[in-house]
Formats: sequence, structure tokens, C-alpha cells
Amino acid sequence: MLARSASNTRGFSALETLFVLGIIGVVAAIAVPLSGNALGYYRLSGDARSVSNALSVTKMRAAATFGRARIYVDLAAKSYRVETQKDASSPWVPDSGYNRLNSQNSFSYGVVGSAPSNTQTTIGQASPCLDASSHPIGNTACIIFNSRGIPIDSSGSPTGSYALYLTDGTAVYGATLSATGMTRLWRTQPTSTPSWILQ
Repeated sequence: MLARSASNTRGFSALETLFVLGIIGVVAAIAVPLSGNALGYYRLSGDARSVSNALSVTKMRAAATFGRARIYVDLAAKSYRVETQKDASSPWVPDSGYNRLNSQNSFSYGVVGSAPSNTQTTIGQASPCLDASSHPIGNTACIIFNSRGIPIDSSGSPTGSYALYLTDGTAVYGATLSATGMTRLWRTQPTSTPSWILQ
């Protein structure tokens, strides 16, 4: 009895195997580009949220130390860190190590030609950081907060025109600050005429 049932069993034919492999190939051809787009979205949105959170931490650090704090962005190295200053004549002291963007992202607004509404009049990264002699440091951007958590320019005057922009070449995120220190995160849709959406 066992010998008869063993002889009746058969495997898959070559045609059935090719058919299953064809279905797997079609599904993979659809899924791989979609998963790549999703991963790119998560990388960029993660970096943008980290920069936005760093702005909030910098604002709190200024209030906690009763001094000034800034987020120091190295645009070329795609990195940023928090620095504090006891008073205007003291040197800036790093409060944290450098945080780096994903290798596929950069500090840029790409082809987007206008800032989010009610933020900057002209789109652009925050002002360059200044060295001890008050000279601009190339390829940098700084956002400075006073001890009350208000964004200020290098002369100490309140400003509401600071922003940091990140892109992966497709979409753009912008972290903007109001004159009161409120941080907002924006994102563009990848279209021929990008428009900003508040996150």
C-alpha cells in the first residue's frame, strides 16, 4: 500500500515553476521602486524632524543656562550641533556632538523658489555663523536664541526670518521660526510647482 501511494505522488512541472517565478518577478518589479521611495521619504522626514527638535532643544538650552544658545549648522559637512554662550563676550561652547544628516540628504531648498507663507520674504538658509572676530564662517548657518527663547540676529535684535531647509533632491522640508520662537515644520509636494504644507 505504501509503495502505491509513493508512486502516485508527483512534483511541480517546469511550467508551474516558471509561472510562479513570473508572478514573483512582477510583484518584485512593482514593490522595489515603491519601497525605495518610502525609504527616501522616511530618511528625509526623519532628518527634518531631528533638525526641528534640535531647534526646540537649543531654545530650551538658552533659557536653562540664562545665556544664549545657537544651533551651528555646517552646510558642507551636512551636520549640526547645539552651542551655548554665557554672554556676548564669551566664546561659544559645544553643548553636544555633531548630528549628521543621512548621506542622501543635504541642507538646501533645491528648486523651490519661495518660502512658506508668513515666514521669510525671500527663501534662504539662516545667516552664517560668526567667528570670535565677528566674521562670517563660510558654509555655515546659525540660529541664535537669547535667554528668553527668542530668536535673535548677531547684533542681539529679535528676528523672525530664520529657517533651515533640507532636501533629498525630490522633496524639501523647511524648519521655520517665528519672532516669538515658535518652530514650524513644512514640506513640499514633489510637483513641477512645489507648494508648502504645514506638518
